[in-house]
Amino acid sequence: MRTLAQLAKHVRKHAPAGGHESLIHAAKATIHRILKSQPLQPHKVRYYLEKRDQDFEKKMHEVLAFYKEIEAQNDNPNNQANKMVTVSVDEKPGIQAIKNIAPDLAPKPGTYPRMGRDYEYKRLGTLSLLAALDLHNGHITAQIHERHRSREFISLLKELDDHYPEDCTVRLILDNHSAHISKETMAYLTSRPNRFIYVHTPKHGSWLNLIETLFSKILRTFLKRIRVESKQELKVRVLKGIDEINAEPVVHHWKNFDMVPPFLNSCLKSWNQLHYMVL
Repeated sequence: MRTLAQLAKHVRKHAPAGGHESLIHAAKATIHRILKSQPLQPHKVRYYLEKRDQDFEKKMHEVLAFYKEIEAQNDNPNNQANKMVTVSVDEKPGIQAIKNIAPDLAPKPGTYPRMGRDYEYKRLGTLSLLAALDLHNGHITAQIHERHRSREFISLLKELDDHYPEDCTVRLILDNHSAHISKETMAYLTSRPNRFIYVHTPKHGSWLNLIETLFSKILRTFLKRIRVESKQELKVRVLKGIDEINAEPVVHHWKNFDMVPPFLNSCLKSWNQLHYMVL
């Protein structure tokens, strides 16, 4: 891809020979104006997402219908029939542990109105956050690991198993990550029959998983501009941030239920009418 300066140079060199003497002094602004005025603009790229899940809409509607069902559950928390809890599960890999090379400078009146930070830093590695967000009370079950393989995901499932009463079913809204459907994970789920239910979001449908709103909050709060001395310090601080959120939990809601077609509302009367995976 040529730059505007390179295109302008090319035009100045070859335009006169092609009968375009007026472009002999063409500058970057001239090239920009010409390209902008054309109906086709091959110098620009607009990204799109190819539809790779033929059942995208069906799966999307099922997830949204479950969210509506959860809203009804939350409106009647004393109903003894509520023996199912729903948690939104996902991993956030690649959380960078970044160390300062030089100390931060505190703001000083008349000198440094803002905190000063050296632009150089040292990378210490990355960690993965595995989390489950309770869609009824906002509680977060979280673990920090070096990697996010089947064994780490099973560790999260075991913590969820210990956290919730034995007489309830734990419904997991999650994607099709290999760790979620591996042989090791399936073997563990088989050892706990009827304890967990999977509801898969469609491919390229991560925005349907409410835990993404939690990850966004984490990035905008205690992970923002974070610098640490070690990966262990990063782990401690992330878990401390999770504890602070759990001290004042917020229930996450799906607000745009207009996306749920009317015929699915009738399906909410019976979980068996909806297609999900029971393990």
